[in-house]
Formats: sequence, C-alpha cells, structure tokens
Amino acid sequence: MHKTSKLNNNLTVITDRMPNMHSMTLGLWVKTGGRYEPDNLQGISHFLEHMLFKGTKTRNYKQIKEEIEGVGGIFNAFTSEEYTCYYIKIVSKYLERAIDVLSDMLINSTFENKEIDKERNVIVEEIRMYMDLPNQYVHELLDALLWPEHPLGRSLLGTFDTVGRIKRNDLIGYMDKYHAPLNITAVACGDIEHDNVIGLLKKHFRHKGSGEGYSFKKVKIAQKMPQINLYDKDTAQTHICLGTHAATRLSPQRYAQGILNLILGGNMSSRLFNEVREKRCLAYEIASGTKEFIDTGSLFIHAGVDTHKAAEAVSVIISELVKLKEKYVEKEELVRAKEYFKGQLLMGLEDTMSNMLFLGEQATSIGKILTKDEIIAQIEKVTLSDVKKTAKALFANNSLNMAVIGPKKQIAAQEMETKLQF
Repeated sequence: MHKTSKLNNNLTVITDRMPNMHSMTLGLWVKTGGRYEPDNLQGISHFLEHMLFKGTKTRNYKQIKEEIEGVGGIFNAFTSEEYTCYYIKIVSKYLERAIDVLSDMLINSTFENKEIDKERNVIVEEIRMYMDLPNQYVHELLDALLWPEHPLGRSLLGTFDTVGRIKRNDLIGYMDKYHAPLNITAVACGDIEHDNVIGLLKKHFRHKGSGEGYSFKKVKIAQKMPQINLYDKDTAQTHICLGTHAATRLSPQRYAQGILNLILGGNMSSRLFNEVREKRCLAYEIASGTKEFIDTGSLFIHAGVDTHKAAEAVSVIISELVKLKEKYVEKEELVRAKEYFKGQLLMGLEDTMSNMLFLGEQATSIGKILTKDEIIAQIEKVTLSDVKKTAKALFANNSLNMAVIGPKKQIAAQEMETKLQF
C-alpha cells in the first residue's frame, strides 16, 4: 500500500514498499508538458528534459550517467503532453545515490550555452528521425486533425523553427516556472522505507522555489465533418491512422472505453487483428489504442498496409466500427477483455518501474491515486450495454479523422475519404 507525505518545501512524496524486490525505481514527476508551452516555445519541455542530463554545478554530463550506469542502474526521462518524468531504476542499496543525482539535475543544472547549441542539433536530428518513421509520424498528423490550432495537436519535439529559437534564458525561465517543488511529485517503489526516502529527499532536494500555478488552454471540440490528411511520401507501405475524440482521464466512461478498445484492436484476440490480419492478410501491424488527457481524449486505429489495398483496409476497419456500433458484443468477448485488462494491470504492478509509473501518472495528472482494487471494481462494472453505448457515442456520423502517409499517386484517396462516412 502506498504512502504519501508532503515536505516543508511543498514537494509531494509517494512510496510503495515492495520488500521482495532487489531493485527500486525513483521518478521525479513534473506537472508540465507540451500543452503548457507558448506557441513560440513549442518543444521547450522536451528540450529542457534533454538539458538536465548535460551537466550540473558538481557533475558533468559523463559523471551524471556514469554514477548510475556504473552500478547497473537504468536512467532516462520522457516528456508527455501533461507531465515530464525523470527516473532511475537501480539496486535498492543505491537509493541515496539515485535521489542525489536526480535532485542535483533538477536543482543545479548549469545550462551552458555550448551544451544548449549541441543539444539543439541532437533534437533537430530527433525530429528528422521521427519524420522518417511513418508508423510514428502518422500519429502526429492524426493529432493535428483531432486538435487543430491547439497545443495537443502539435509535436512534443517542437519544430525546426521553434527549437532553433529557444535560448538559455527561455530554458531557465521555464524551469523556474514549472520545475519547483509545488509542481513536483517524487515516487519511489521497491525495497525501500518511506521514512528513509523522506529523510534523503530532505537532505538532497532542498529546492525552495515557489514556481507558478500551472495552466493550459482547454480543448473545444467543433468538428462537423470527417477529415483526412494525406502526407505524400515514397514508402513501401501506406500507413493509416484513424481516430475520434473520446473519454477524458476523469470520465466514468473510460473503463467501458478501455474494454471497447480491447475488443476492437487492443490485442491479438481483437476483432481488427482477426479480420484485417488473420483473415484478409491486409496488414502485418494493426491495432487500436487510446489517449487520455484531463479534458479530452482519443481512440485511434493504426495499420501499415499494401498501398494498393489501402482503400480496402479502410473499408474493413470501418465495417468493424459499424458492427460495434449497430450490432452486439458477445459475452465471451466482454469476459476476455475484462480479464486481459485486469491481468495487464496486476502483472505490471509486480515490477518496480511499472508501479512507479502507475502511481506517478495518476498523482500528477488527476491529483489522486486509485488503487488496483478500485480500478478492478470499475472494470467489473462494465456491461455489454455500456460497451455498445460507448461505441455509439464514439463512432458517430462525421466524427472520424484519418491521417495517411504513403505515395499519393498510388493511393485512392477519394475512395478512402468516402468510406469515412458511416
């Protein structure tokens, strides 16, 4: 069972003791991400994440990494739309070292101009890399359709232009605003003691900056017709990503939506996998997934298909959406989806890293933590009727968006666009 405390400097601390583990995972979660950024500084959260690994007042970039990796630790960070997380997984006896290094990074990073310029080039190459990965980039194109003229519809990496203009003062100003104890949650899971974690954080994380309250632009959905974005690229496959607006992190419908997603395309037992891959052999990769934010969300389907069969693949996918919307879900499908949902949750929580992510994401994004038992109880409540109601709400007329990457001359774009009409 997790424990929660708040230090005098307003840092929130959550621990979950897992005494049978050899390891522990520590994450420092900052409540900021892509949707908090001003337009002219798009990508600054991700840029800042990179810069915290580039040197502090007491450690250079090599020493930061060697202190953790030199004793077998795993060390990384990630930026999302609503939070940023810096984490270390390490043998439990090195708990203080993990707290010391992460605290040093968040409090004492130096932001040397020469390192900023070097990392700017690295991020530019990262942007280029993802643009060369159509199975990844197609999701960015879909997000731009779902949330046009909104931070959620932008790339977390930024653009060549915005990354090129971010300066040292911008990074320090953004750091001071959001990377303050008021906006940070420390989560430690593994063979650790709560009071020991508290004592070590008091010793090493002495930052007292007040920071500022976080705010973001709320989403307003105004879609009136299906939308398609065709990105011309000479690829061996055509990559398709269909999506619709869906439940938020806080919506009671998120559990029925999760079950629906599993039945539709969440695993190898799903309808899309069986129909598109196994029966018709139209794709190697076919799956569905969800994104959940504080005030919006999406359900999406991605497939990589033979360019000449792209229109056929879209037709088959749409037909499966119609079946979920207009016909029935088998009781056996519901049972399988519930058991898979619960099994993935429980197996994930056996690992210190997954447990840290489970606690940290909830604490940072919604400000409270649902236990595994509370989540399982919500999963069990989902009925066949709930799944059908959710399908009807999600797959309404004019609700679909589709991003496509492939050789434009060979894609029957008009035929594919027609199929978006239910």
